[in-house]
Amino acid sequence: MGLMSAEATVAKSPSRQVKVMVVDDSVVIRGLISRWVSEDPALELVGSHRNGRLAVEDIAKSKPDIVVLDIEMPDMDGLTALPLLLKNYSKARILMASTLTRRNAEISLRALSLGATDYVPKPESNSQITTSREFRTELLAKIKAIGGAVEDGPAQFRASRATAGRLGAAPTARAQQSRQALAADTAAGRKPATATAASAPVGTVAGPNGIMLRKMGSARPRALLIGSSTGGPQALEKLLQEIGPQMRSAPILITQHMPATFTAILADHLARASGMPSAEAQDGEVVQNGHIYVAPGGKHMELTKQAGQAVIRLTDGPPVNFCKPAVDPFFESAAQVYGAAALGVILTGMGHDGAAGARHIVDAGGSILAQDEASSVVWGMPGAAAQAGVCAAVIPLNQIGSKVMRVFRGERT
Repeated sequence: MGLMSAEATVAKSPSRQVKVMVVDDSVVIRGLISRWVSEDPALELVGSHRNGRLAVEDIAKSKPDIVVLDIEMPDMDGLTALPLLLKNYSKARILMASTLTRRNAEISLRALSLGATDYVPKPESNSQITTSREFRTELLAKIKAIGGAVEDGPAQFRASRATAGRLGAAPTARAQQSRQALAADTAAGRKPATATAASAPVGTVAGPNGIMLRKMGSARPRALLIGSSTGGPQALEKLLQEIGPQMRSAPILITQHMPATFTAILADHLARASGMPSAEAQDGEVVQNGHIYVAPGGKHMELTKQAGQAVIRLTDGPPVNFCKPAVDPFFESAAQVYGAAALGVILTGMGHDGAAGARHIVDAGGSILAQDEASSVVWGMPGAAAQAGVCAAVIPLNQIGSKVMRVFRGERT
């Protein structure tokens, strides 16, 4: 469902601490999160407030990199405080925190459209929060990644804070290092493969910043497959708003790292953005052109072929890459069903989920596009795919839509 221990590990000696403000009306929760932040050497607690009004009054003085903002609070709730916080200190990144109710999921996604960077689901009760290692791990991982925790050494897991809000900005020289994805692998003892001029497969060419790019597959796509995580809801809305009116000849299938309840709300938002039918995927459902299918939280979405048709299969296996749903099994199964007619897109997100699955797509003759670092909130997932040498293009978000439509028209440039 979310980030687990390996992806949460960041350097032991950050060169600059991430400044954190905690805003929650619960004394227990506010104190607990504040203590977690204070105990982490990569973080610095600069403010702790019981409602949004106090946070708004203090933010210009405290200058936090990240504000962990509760939704339901007296005097001034999180949604009311959000635009005022950004107005008083525009450099802050807002991380919404809410329990897993449909109402809070709707508010959290609305907050993303109003300028929040991401959200983190809270357990239902104070006692669950106190004992939930997963919540603590995911919360601290997101704070570090979005807030821009920088460590010494080559394995770095951070966001491009200066450009995180500028979707569509130009690529940066840092892209070639894919630091965020490498940190998760290093923490887990893995050594992800990276493509270099010496090791790149036949058919690759050197792209910007030394990234090895593959040639686009020769087959015209019959399905658009998208994987995303941190920053994904905003990126998905922007992308589907652009391509929705034209995407009637193929299905769009999406795995976004999200818990249950949130994915249903996301599907509703994408329907409004795209003008296309959009819903959580159902087990056994036949995939139809012109429809959007969102992997439901807590399940893996895979594809299989029955009687010559693509059919959705939801599985309840263990998390993959610490995520459920995960992109890797989704992409791998799609490669088996669509082969060379699969077009995958990897958008902003923490970790490296999707890179291994993307390899299956390109090995089957399909193609992969990845969002570039400068337009990503966190360049983990797309960075890992870029460094693996499986991408045909690594481009800003505001160029992905037009690129997708050209590929579906049969163009290969």
